[in-house]
Amino acid sequence: MFDEFFGLPAHPLIVHSAVIFIPLLALGSVVYGVVPRVRPSLRWAVILLAIAAPATAFAAKQSGEAFEARMFADGLPEGATGQRIMEHSSFANPLVLSALGLGVASLLLVYSSLKLGRVTTGLLSAVTVVLALLAGFYVLRAGHTGAIAVWG
Repeated sequence: MFDEFFGLPAHPLIVHSAVIFIPLLALGSVVYGVVPRVRPSLRWAVILLAIAAPATAFAAKQSGEAFEARMFADGLPEGATGQRIMEHSSFANPLVLSALGLGVASLLLVYSSLKLGRVTTGLLSAVTVVLALLAGFYVLRAGHTGAIAVWG
């Protein structure tokens, strides 16, 4: 399922959705948590991104594993290329987990801002900011190491 898309490798296509949706969720959820007056305008965007961003991270991870299995059935190449691919793939699990954590925290933040008090919303805002920074870091590292692995 994650191997090809219309005859093209799916991974280079899917990663672009993760590179777009995860930073959008990070930015949207931080603004939602820190600037209360924009919450009504951002509510549905944050909810949808909180669902889409972790899904795209998971799809990028799965497509990357399928791409690696297809390209390197006999094992990773020796030397610098193999090391770059290993470094890139090492960011897959942390990226998925941080995107999932950010998605859950963002959904809880929206719920809290509607149903719970200021203290809970403030705490969830702080947690969301930390998770947004973490997810942003892993998107940058995964993307950078992927570009280095491909383009040297």
